[in-house]
Amino acid sequence: MIDAARYPLLSKIDRPADLRALPETEVRAVADELRAYLIESVGKSGGHFGAGLGVVELTTVLHYLFDTPSDRLVWDVGHQCYPHKILTGRRDAIHTVKQKGGVAPFPKRDESDYDSFGVGHSSTSISAALGMAIASAQTGSGRKVVAVIGDGAMTAGMAWEALGHAGGMEPDPNLLVILNDNRMSISEAVGGLTKMLGRMSGNRTLNAIREGGKKLLGDKHNPPARFVKRWEEHWKGMFVPSTLFEQMGFHYTGPIDGHDTAALLDTLKTLKGLKGPQLLHIITTKGKGYDLAEGDQIGYHAVAPFDPSVGVIGKAGAKKPTYTDVFGDWLCDMAAADPKLLGITPAMREGSGLVRFSQEYPQRYFDVAIAEQHAITLAAGMACEGAKPVVAIYASFLQRGYDQLVHDVAIQQLDVLFAIDRGGVVGPDGATHAGNLDLSFLRCVPNMVVMAPADENECRQLLSTGFHYNGPAAVRYPRGTGPGVAVQSTLDTLPIGKAQLRRQGSRIALLAFGAIVPAAEQVAAELGLTVVNMRFVKPLDRALILELSKTHAGLVTLEDNVVAGGAGSGVAELLAAEGSNLPILHLGLPDAFQHHASREDLLAEAGLDVAGIRAAVLQRWPHLTQTAGAARSA
Repeated sequence: MIDAARYPLLSKIDRPADLRALPETEVRAVADELRAYLIESVGKSGGHFGAGLGVVELTTVLHYLFDTPSDRLVWDVGHQCYPHKILTGRRDAIHTVKQKGGVAPFPKRDESDYDSFGVGHSSTSISAALGMAIASAQTGSGRKVVAVIGDGAMTAGMAWEALGHAGGMEPDPNLLVILNDNRMSISEAVGGLTKMLGRMSGNRTLNAIREGGKKLLGDKHNPPARFVKRWEEHWKGMFVPSTLFEQMGFHYTGPIDGHDTAALLDTLKTLKGLKGPQLLHIITTKGKGYDLAEGDQIGYHAVAPFDPSVGVIGKAGAKKPTYTDVFGDWLCDMAAADPKLLGITPAMREGSGLVRFSQEYPQRYFDVAIAEQHAITLAAGMACEGAKPVVAIYASFLQRGYDQLVHDVAIQQLDVLFAIDRGGVVGPDGATHAGNLDLSFLRCVPNMVVMAPADENECRQLLSTGFHYNGPAAVRYPRGTGPGVAVQSTLDTLPIGKAQLRRQGSRIALLAFGAIVPAAEQVAAELGLTVVNMRFVKPLDRALILELSKTHAGLVTLEDNVVAGGAGSGVAELLAAEGSNLPILHLGLPDAFQHHASREDLLAEAGLDVAGIRAAVLQRWPHLTQTAGAARSA
């Protein structure tokens, strides 16, 4: 429970209606308490940190002025939603964020009426808010709709598609877009838009003239005001290099200080009463109010639990390398060996392990901002000219570039390697970040080679294999660490389409793909079964599968992917084509979107831990129980 002595105002706010009951003079104090409580609570739980600190004032003012949840508030990306959750009934549970059964890390419609749109990927807010505004106009509800877009989300094409639609509509939609400009994504924001906004934000002269003119001329329908409006674009052209938003049909206001509650209150009161598409540009600081987060905006984007009085402390001792680390080291080593290698990331330098590569090979490193579609077609263009592009991307983010993977890469059989991080169960970030579908949507694409390593060294080997393959290839690996296999320094390749027999047993063969191989090995050892590290989802090791089908009474396929259309489906299709009626048990992720919890908890729920695999096998083939008992006795 919140300490009422330390938070006298915030402790009384269970819903935004309680906030709106306070006098306006208390809004600043509420924001100060909210920031302090956010630092305290994330210190206990961990989670997304810097982005939320940057929107404390904005969140407080929005809920104070707008009648939420009747008025719709749509957050982009969702990294910055913790203050929103604290003010909307989840204050006392915010310390459970990202934990099993706790508060979701992103806005989630079935968690709260105040979460008007579920989000986890970027650049969806304007489209969703415009849809709400259109539907509300159809029903005559009169509700206000506000989209808050920031954390680099304006760099994605979808945001501009929505702006173009909204600004060109007749009649004008009543929509307010707030551009939260902190010049950051997870890393520093990149690209031409960032430079343009920087020039606009530095132009105080224009904004002073404009705001002064509004006060002097009064009603915008007065003839003098209309005359000045017609000349406003000419004035802007003298001070800023772009009037893009107004040219697209939005009335642009700003930039203003997003940490100045008085300015926010004054400006949003005005904009709340205006008709048509409005865009408010605010300048904020990621990590505002916590000096360490302001000084290290990348490091404090998301944090593990920490003591706010001390700050985040790195773990001492040798660190077990993650799959992301393995990829990052391989990328630099392969770049040294092959000057044709180029590295591409859609705004995920840190998350995908490209920090070292960006420093050692800056001319061969391309951060395209939050633009997955562009990243993939960019790689296709590079491959057309003989380069060897490597696209480092999360499995869930690859979904956003699927058409480009099919249309621009695979159809043309271009030489692009996809290094797919966060494949399978991801965990605390929930369904929006889960990579549960990628084996299914990759396996059906002609010309693709799809690989899933069982350990760290095999990940390096398969990356080299995919890189040297002449055509589109994907190496898919999980979040976090593997079983701890030592990684060799060589750049060896493996034969394409060849699996590895890990254990020769009898009766039942376990065909395991990727991260599930270690658990399968343990079960196989207990029950005296055969286990195969499949390595390749496409092409499958046809010869080995057919041999096993003749020497075993049944097969079990295991994968960290949905069963529907996944690697196991490929095995079943192969056997069916051969006329085999061998019993097959498919173990994988359920036909459902998993909630947020630890990776270990979610694998256990899906029956993909050792206990779950053992139980499923014994339920299908009960006679194996005797063998298991004999093995334990021995």
